[in-house]
Amino acid sequence: MRLILSSLAALAAGSVMAAPLSTVGSVEVSISPELQKKAADDLGVQDVDRLAAELRRDVTRELERTGVLAGGRMQLVLTDVRPNRPTFRQLGNQPGLSYESYGIGGATIDGQAISVTGEVTPIHFQWYDSDIRQAWTKSTWSDANYAFHRFAYRYGRGESYAAR
Repeated sequence: MRLILSSLAALAAGSVMAAPLSTVGSVEVSISPELQKKAADDLGVQDVDRLAAELRRDVTRELERTGVLAGGRMQLVLTDVRPNRPTFRQLGNQPGLSYESYGIGGATIDGQAISVTGEVTPIHFQWYDSDIRQAWTKSTWSDANYAFHRFAYRYGRGESYAAR
């Protein structure tokens, strides 16, 4: 009997320790009006919506992992994105364009982080590759995705990007 009780106590203690201590309340990502227009006219709405979802997933995962902004929320705005290669929409709109074309990509993110206590921290982050020599190896949204990962990783480690 004593063995069963000690096993149950150890099991209960293990399940309590496995529960996450805290998570971020919410991460909201919207798309700026300028980028919505650029998506409708040139890039493709589906691609930009997928990028916004990717940004939300990356930031949520990193904040939950590190506990930064525990219980708070983030309101991010995807302000600009640049593809490394032509998007499907661009290839359809410009018949002479080739998927073998490449360029420098990246992204700009703005918004705010709101802590549990109500403290608001404005956010501005942008990253665009500066070296075209490696762009030929990348897929359509490689640099934009890298910008999202870089923002999430650094913010999750306590580096905030206050708007200027």
